[in-house]
Amino acid sequence: MNGLFLTLSAICAALFLNCAQTQAATGTTNLVTVRLLDGKGELLPPTQVPKVVKTDAEWKKQLTPDQFKIARGRGTEAAFCGVFYDHKKPGLYSCVCCDLPLFSASAKFDSGTGWPSFFQPVSKENVVSKSDLSYGMRRVEVLCARCDGHLGHVFEDGPKPTGLRYCLNSASLNFTPNNEKK
Repeated sequence: MNGLFLTLSAICAALFLNCAQTQAATGTTNLVTVRLLDGKGELLPPTQVPKVVKTDAEWKKQLTPDQFKIARGRGTEAAFCGVFYDHKKPGLYSCVCCDLPLFSASAKFDSGTGWPSFFQPVSKENVVSKSDLSYGMRRVEVLCARCDGHLGHVFEDGPKPTGLRYCLNSASLNFTPNNEKK
């Protein structure tokens, strides 16, 4: 498990450096406060990192067409079709675009909606909520704080202790298993 989280830490560091170099070259520095993981997989204190900003062409090189349509185009995958809607393995769900840790499998629950649902993020700093009035509905969109990747929506009909249901798209997430026993 330590090797896996060290790899994740190295990926995060490389993304941070790449983003910092790009922003330095363009003269823009847009910092966001998030919580990253240490080598043991534990959350670090809030820290400022550069926002990940890429062109659509750059995102299309990195993501599959479905991932791009959903995470960058604010789409929604069909219910009961995503790879994580019925996924029960212990581990960590991160942003498919920038690999920011977002949700722990320990906060996942079966909402019966056909989408992966969580009652809380790993850190409130790592997700951003935004009003969404599309399709004649009043909803709250959930975005990755570091890259503005569309994750899904949050509703106030979830279980205790938060009463929230983060209803997410599998295509917006990566999963890293850990060695916990279920």
